[in-house]
Amino acid sequence: MEGIQHTTVSVNGINMHVAEKGEGPLILFIHGFPDLWYSWRHQIIALAALGYRALAPDLRGYGGTDAPDSASDYTCFHVVGDLVALLDAVAPPEKAEKVFVVGHDWGAIIAWYLCLFRPDRVKALFNLSVPYIPYDPRFKPVETWKAFFGNDHYIVRFQEPGVMEEEFAEIGVGRAVLDLLSYRVPDPLLLPKGNLFGHPPDAPVDLPPWMSQQDADYYATQFEKTGITGALNYYRNFDRNWELTAAWWKSEIKVPVKFVMGDRDLVYTMPGMKDYIHEGGFKKDVPLLEEAVVIKGVSHWIHLEIPDEINQLMFDFFSKFH
Repeated sequence: MEGIQHTTVSVNGINMHVAEKGEGPLILFIHGFPDLWYSWRHQIIALAALGYRALAPDLRGYGGTDAPDSASDYTCFHVVGDLVALLDAVAPPEKAEKVFVVGHDWGAIIAWYLCLFRPDRVKALFNLSVPYIPYDPRFKPVETWKAFFGNDHYIVRFQEPGVMEEEFAEIGVGRAVLDLLSYRVPDPLLLPKGNLFGHPPDAPVDLPPWMSQQDADYYATQFEKTGITGALNYYRNFDRNWELTAAWWKSEIKVPVKFVMGDRDLVYTMPGMKDYIHEGGFKKDVPLLEEAVVIKGVSHWIHLEIPDEINQLMFDFFSKFH
């Protein structure tokens, strides 16, 4: 695709597939669920053309990157360790090269962890869709979502190993991934057993306007090949990550940040989220937050839905740090 190069890099005990294009200051793009490096195709091409080196790996468990068997190998420390090792390979710390970071969805969560654990490696963060949610000893994640949304909430349903894999296999893993990627309403995603996406399994997926059939075929083929267990294992570590990050209670994110999301994002409509973003809580936890932008009429898949606008916001923000 338009000169994007693909390589495999040995990092942190696994082989990681990386897509790359351009020369200049490095931007590390971190994808979410259920996604791939491919999610960043518009940003890779645009930012490379604007003088950046765009680097987008498949995270562990996804696409062309190795997928360890054990769910316990998908904690925030494992995934951030992968990315730090990748940066060691492409932007060695002895050269004092900090990098720009961009994340979306789970990639945004991982990007927050990267900035929390290793702010020395990050020049600035442009994050999408998921704000920084700091450790709070009062709220264990999965039981909190269960209390708010019930047993059918997707995060609750993803917890038991093998269960969702079996249910997704019944309709086809590729089909399930396309249904997930096509979810674009601001309501909580519920996946009741036997009626996962609210329509017959043989009904065509209502693809969003920003996803071509070629895009859909790529996603479906990749996940049919790899399965979805690795991707689900991130959710199976929500509580574990909460336990592991207790030492960072009341810690702040100490890198420059710009945050962008859509007002039709299911994250934005979560209980308490609007107040946290707009009433000072987010700024308190991320004191170098330049701005939290909420764009009207845009869903969770913001960088795919309005790529040109996101690319311009990203370029304008990163240009301040040259």
